[in-house]
Amino acid sequence: MINHTILTFAAAREIVGAASFKTDLAPGATVSDLRARILEAYPAFGELSDFAIARNEAYALPEEVLVEGDELVIIPPVSGG
Repeated sequence: MINHTILTFAAAREIVGAASFKTDLAPGATVSDLRARILEAYPAFGELSDFAIARNEAYALPEEVLVEGDELVIIPPVSGG
């Protein structure tokens, strides 16, 4: 298992209740796997269905494979007008 730290901001931070959290994923896990793990651990993210995940300062595609040391950030949907 590889331990990943995920940073949170704005609404994501409110849901988690912290600036970051850790999760373990198997080697070869993808961004899609991480998204599923986030929704499992924090069901309230279902309300932010459009949340994105950034990997190493770029928006990550669902099929991207995560590796140890990746910087991961949950990006809540942008709101406003």
